[in-house]
Amino acid sequence: MPAVGGIGPGTGKEYPGNLTPYVLVTCIVAAMGGLIFGYDIGISGGVTTMTPFLQKFFPSVWRKKEADKTKNQYCQYDSQTLTMFTSSLYLAALLASLVASTVTRKLGRKLSMLFGGLLFFAGALINGFAKAVWMLIVGRMLLGFGVGFANQSVPLYLSEMAPYRYRGALNIGFQLSITVGILIANVLNYFFNKIEGGWGWRLSLGGAMVPALIITVGSLILPDTPNSMIERGQTEEAKAKLKRIRGVDDVDEEFRDLVAASDASKLVEHPWGNLLQRKYRPHLTMAILIPFFQQLTGINVIMFYAPVLFNTIGFKDDAALMSAVITGAVNVGATLVSIYGVDKWGRRFLFLEGGVQMLICQAVVAACIGARFGINGDPGDLPKWYAVVVVLFICIYVAGFAWSWGPLGWLVPSEIFPLEIRSAAQSINVSVNMLFTFAVAQVFLTMLCHLKFGLFLFFAFFVLIMSIFVYFFLPETKGIPIEEMNQVWKTHWYWSRFVEDLDYPNGGTEMSKGGQGTKNV
Repeated sequence: MPAVGGIGPGTGKEYPGNLTPYVLVTCIVAAMGGLIFGYDIGISGGVTTMTPFLQKFFPSVWRKKEADKTKNQYCQYDSQTLTMFTSSLYLAALLASLVASTVTRKLGRKLSMLFGGLLFFAGALINGFAKAVWMLIVGRMLLGFGVGFANQSVPLYLSEMAPYRYRGALNIGFQLSITVGILIANVLNYFFNKIEGGWGWRLSLGGAMVPALIITVGSLILPDTPNSMIERGQTEEAKAKLKRIRGVDDVDEEFRDLVAASDASKLVEHPWGNLLQRKYRPHLTMAILIPFFQQLTGINVIMFYAPVLFNTIGFKDDAALMSAVITGAVNVGATLVSIYGVDKWGRRFLFLEGGVQMLICQAVVAACIGARFGINGDPGDLPKWYAVVVVLFICIYVAGFAWSWGPLGWLVPSEIFPLEIRSAAQSINVSVNMLFTFAVAQVFLTMLCHLKFGLFLFFAFFVLIMSIFVYFFLPETKGIPIEEMNQVWKTHWYWSRFVEDLDYPNGGTEMSKGGQGTKNV
């Protein structure tokens, strides 16, 4: 057994199956669920720099921004109401993901996606026609409910549909569509900001109806996953579906393991309480720490507020939105690298390489901003080369995130949970993600005002901690069938003390031993 974080030889199980066009198309359609989340991240940051939008809804921020161009650049956007507009969505998503767990388990992954699309559509409609701040906040809350449902169901759907050899690449389709959503939003912000009459922000916010329609219609035409069908008692239909998905008739072994996992999951009366059992300690740890660390890379700070950040560094409004388009394009390109490499190089390699890359870039950006802006936040005239250097290192940082913590922060949690706790654990994953997205979004502008360039060092510290955590505690999950995943914990140097052989006598799935399977702790 490798000394650190590796896995042993596993079960040696290899389920037959191909990457069929049918699976490819369904996974691409399902992954479109990420568009709503990505579009929103990109739009909200850009809209908050649009002068007509600020004048209408946040006049105090606009006056502060206009009053004295030479004053402290770090603090010009420091407004709790403005951050509440951005971050209210994540609070709503947190609440929705807890409800979505039950919907996903009892009614299937498809219905959860459908709810997500409909709620997001309603929120986009209200925001597009908003007349007052309360309408903006209500719209954002509805968008948040939509994001909570979609982020709960889509990664699970992708992990369950994909053949295990291609699970990483197909699951990262979700993160790819998030990055495409961010890029589309940034491009639209750039052009809508040029519309005469100052109503371009309405198109930006209302445009969210398009990705909402894509996921709504998509959820109606998608098949359900065999795992979900077995869970709801549709055993024969599930076997036929599994044959079609895998493109082979010999699916007996995989089907038996899915049924065994489902039987074990039915013995669990309270999946939430069950998560606290000792044998699920590694799963619970990952469900909490991976999304926690993902937010403390500082990426959402860059993505939400890229236009604000570039504006603060000294670019004009237009140039700030253009810089956000550049970082958005880098994000998409680097996610494609991850799709190519995740099932070749493994999850751990990408996590660690991305961590080192982000750490170096954050240190450089902090030094650059500190050197020019100092403590008082007044940079004077910024030379062009300086702005280019800052954008360059921010782009390298975004690339590092986009092929590591970005996609893997969604992939790894969705593939490690046994069926009996899968929906509940995924809810915790999404809830923690949204809670810290909310917290970071809510305090970022205040932290920028007080910590100044030290803010980048604050996030760099967490990148160092998370890289150490991955090195020692995260096993490699590449190429392991989803129902056999418990092997990685049983052969891990640390987690093996929590996961005993008697907990999982059938390798990956917990079988009921004399009807008592999950009852004993």
